[in-house]
Formats: sequence, C-alpha cells, structure tokens
Amino acid sequence: MEMEDDLKRIVFHIDVNSAYLSWEAIDRIQHGDLKDLREIPSAVGGDPKSRNGIILAKSIPAKKYGIKTGETLYAALQKCPQLKIVPPHYQLYLKCSNAMMELLKDYSPVIQRYSVDECFLDFTNLETLFRKKPVDIANEIKERIKNELGFTVNIGISSNKLLAKMASDFKKPDNVHTLFEHEIKEKMWPLPVEDLFMVGRATAPKLRKYNINTIGDIANYDVELLQHKFKSFGVLLWQYANGMEHSLVRGGKQIDMKGLGNSTTISFDVIDSRTAHMVILSLVETIGMRLRDSKNLCSLVAVSIRTSEFENCSHQKNIGYYTNCTDDIYIIAKKLFDQMWKGEAIRHIGVRVSHLNKAMENQISFFEKPNIDKKLSLDKTIDDIRMKYGKKAIIRSSFLHSGIGPINGGTQEEEYPIMSSIL
Repeated sequence: MEMEDDLKRIVFHIDVNSAYLSWEAIDRIQHGDLKDLREIPSAVGGDPKSRNGIILAKSIPAKKYGIKTGETLYAALQKCPQLKIVPPHYQLYLKCSNAMMELLKDYSPVIQRYSVDECFLDFTNLETLFRKKPVDIANEIKERIKNELGFTVNIGISSNKLLAKMASDFKKPDNVHTLFEHEIKEKMWPLPVEDLFMVGRATAPKLRKYNINTIGDIANYDVELLQHKFKSFGVLLWQYANGMEHSLVRGGKQIDMKGLGNSTTISFDVIDSRTAHMVILSLVETIGMRLRDSKNLCSLVAVSIRTSEFENCSHQKNIGYYTNCTDDIYIIAKKLFDQMWKGEAIRHIGVRVSHLNKAMENQISFFEKPNIDKKLSLDKTIDDIRMKYGKKAIIRSSFLHSGIGPINGGTQEEEYPIMSSIL
C-alpha cells in the first residue's frame, strides 16, 4: 500500500553533471580542441591570467587533487600547478540549458527550471501515455541528452521534489536513481547530515554537537526538541529528513532568480574599516542596479569575508521589509561587516541579497525611513544615466583618488543560481 501511495505522484529531478565544465568541454571540442576538459585536471572560474576569482566547476581528475568548488584559483593552483583553468561563458551555458529544456518537453508539459543546470519534471499520470515505467523513461532521457547534446546528467525519481533532488545526488555521473517513501530508511537515513538539503557547513556542526550525525538521526529525533534548539528551521529539517515536502512542479520558461551576489578578490590586504566599507559600497552599487533592473526587492542581506590566511566568515540579517535601495542595502551590509570583522587582513569580500520579491510595492515604514522616496528616485536617476552613458558615467565622490573601483566585482553564478533555499 505504501508503494502505491508513492507512485501516485512522479517527479523527476534532472541535474547536469559538472555542468559548466561539461559545456565548456563540448564547445571546445566542437571548435577543434583535441583535449577534453573532462578528462584532465581542469576547472572553470575567475580570470586565468590574473589568477583572481574562484573555482565555479571542476573536472573529476581535478577532484583527485582536493580542488573544491568555491575556493580561490590561487589555492587550487597550489594543489595542482598543472590545472587548466578556463573562464566562464554564461551565454553558452544558457544555450546548452535551453537545448536540454527543449528535449524535455517531449516528455512532459510541466517542467520547472530550477537553475541553469537542473530542473524538475512532473511525470504524474503520464506512464500510461508512454507505456513505459518512470525509470525506463528517465534512462531514455538520460541517453538522449548524452547522444544528442553531448553531456551527461543524473536523474532522481520520487513522489516529491525534495526526494527527487536527493536521489539525483546519489552516485554520479550518468545515473538514474529512485528514492520513494518506502526507500527512505535504507537509502537516505544512513547518509551524513551534510547530505540533507538545507544542511550547510554552519548547521552540520551544530547538529553534531547534539550527537545528530546522520539524516536518520534527524528523522528520529524529538521534533519538539529540534524546534526548541533550532526554532522553525529544526521542524523543517525534521520534515525533510522524513521525506515530507509538498510543493508543486511549477512550469514556465523563466529562470527564477533566488538571490543576487557580488564579490571581489582584492589585490592588496585591506586592514582598515574605511577601505572595507568602500569595497562593500562598490559591490552594493552593482547589486542595487541589478535588483532594480530585474524588478526585484530583497529582505535578506549577507556579507562574507576571506582573510589573507584564507579563513572565511559570514554574517546575514533578515531586515524585516523589502527593498532595492542601494543606500539601505549598503548600511545593512556595513553593519554586518563591522559586527564580524576582528581586524584581520582581508583579501576577499562578498555581498549577497536574497528572499526576493517581485512585487514592486516597497514594504517599508515611512516613519522609520522618511527619505526613502528621495533615495529611490535618486537610484532611478543614476540607473538611467548609467544605462545611457555607461556604468561609470556617474560615481560617488568618495571613490575619487581612492584606488578602489566605484562599481566592483563580478556577477558570476548568481545570474543563473546554482541552488535555491526553497523547493
């Protein structure tokens, strides 16, 4: 009976294996490159010439050297001096992603593009139409993508999006896995807590402090105690560990933007707060413009730093209202930086906003923000000038003769988000 309930709803999660690197490799081979990036120590990220930036994707041979996504190019090259680094080409990635989406339309009218390299497909009630089992259809999709488009994917199959996502993360590359409710205890519960969706590097140590080491430990923990220790987030983790998730696969052509971020690796050690604040402002300038251009508001701001000793730290704040005002975001980001910085020399600073809202009504108290109308009007005027005459056509006077770019950083992966905080 349990298995019958599982099969009432069928969801696929399709995840491209090492997406950026795979797509770069295919494009280079098609243009005459004799080396396949997937077969040598290689990575996509940053600026190969200046060796600035971070690793966005790496090949399987590169993983053997301990190279990790998100680390600096400098650190990666220390581990593997012969590492071949290529810059990212986001238009190419979107083109490859679109080709995959077109192929998937042969199998379902309901496809949710979750990021540039992964999506959900609702296969509910389509089994009789294709006269094949979901696993057989998934294998057919996998093989068609490999043969027609040239790259490999993992496909997870389940009764909801959470479990389908978890299943696609099982053995890689080029595999199909199922994770239905009756398989949770055997396939998911033995996994370490870090493998559960929403458990990150900050949450895992907190769970382990309470001797919660596996997903099964979370699932079998007293939910009221989890709520007491982790608030509503603890209840969410307990639900996910037990496979509970009910969101629909939302069809549509647009890539939902889950957050916007901007960061920069600085060519010198930042050792004073004034310089750090100016770097943060230069990053927020870009974020504010991109928020307004995409007609989004944010309600969460996060700041991250990396010291010259490669130690990382981050702080975030839910601000309680929605805004896309550059000055508002900067003030919050500056306070977050001041709260966490202990005076160490800094080489990398990042700012990110999330919890986006498309509704363009600014939910701000005019008593708390009496000048918000003027600020937003000024932002719009500046955006218009920069759109017409270039981003540096108008800059803040504080950047004059400072040696710091008035609009700094890059867009990198946030333009096509890799993962969202919600399903």
